[in-house]
Amino acid sequence: MILGKMVLVRHGQSQWNLENKFTGWVDVPLSTKGREEAISAGKKLKDTRFDTIYVSHLIRAIQTLHYILLELSDTRIPIVYHEEKHIHDWEHYSGDRNKEIPVYQSVDLAERYYGDLQGLNKADTMKKFGDKQVHLWRRSYDIKPPNGESLKDTCERTIPYYQNIIVPQLQTGKNVLIVAHGNSLRSITKYVENISDKEIPNVEIPTGIPIVYTFDPQMKLQNKMLL
Repeated sequence: MILGKMVLVRHGQSQWNLENKFTGWVDVPLSTKGREEAISAGKKLKDTRFDTIYVSHLIRAIQTLHYILLELSDTRIPIVYHEEKHIHDWEHYSGDRNKEIPVYQSVDLAERYYGDLQGLNKADTMKKFGDKQVHLWRRSYDIKPPNGESLKDTCERTIPYYQNIIVPQLQTGKNVLIVAHGNSLRSITKYVENISDKEIPNVEIPTGIPIVYTFDPQMKLQNKMLL
């Protein structure tokens, strides 16, 4: 049985990453450095042929994927499929699917929702609430920021999406690219690498660096490589 490989790419630096702000679901674009990181990721993946691509609905992930696609040697046309019923119902068409790369956009792959912290400067927030409290909001597994999601909450939407949508693609030998965010990708990493609740706060997903996973026929992790 031949399984496909899975590549994870965290979006490049966003403008609010640069400004040291909590971003979450605020739809902020890439910074200049972020665009450069995305292009670099694309160059590293240039000769990889992806059968299916998954991306968050947020612009920084979409932009990152755009720059990656521009660098690929693959000449097929990427076609984006949306989850919203009204859009999905109207995007039907006739064509040769062998000449396309399907791209699925999903809110389940979005960043952790930071609630009341969104838009606040991280350093200023530490001065107001204390380093320890902000560290717990940012890095703990099951502590939510005010009116926001914990990493555990993010796992509860991201991991089922991975299990139900992405794993079947890998099992049929397809190469899959996922372009998303630090916390949504940490959630998938936690599941794939069987990382404990205690250890996951120490895991960091670098921006713009492709992470390549390969599996055995039972979908057990065989190899992980950062490009």
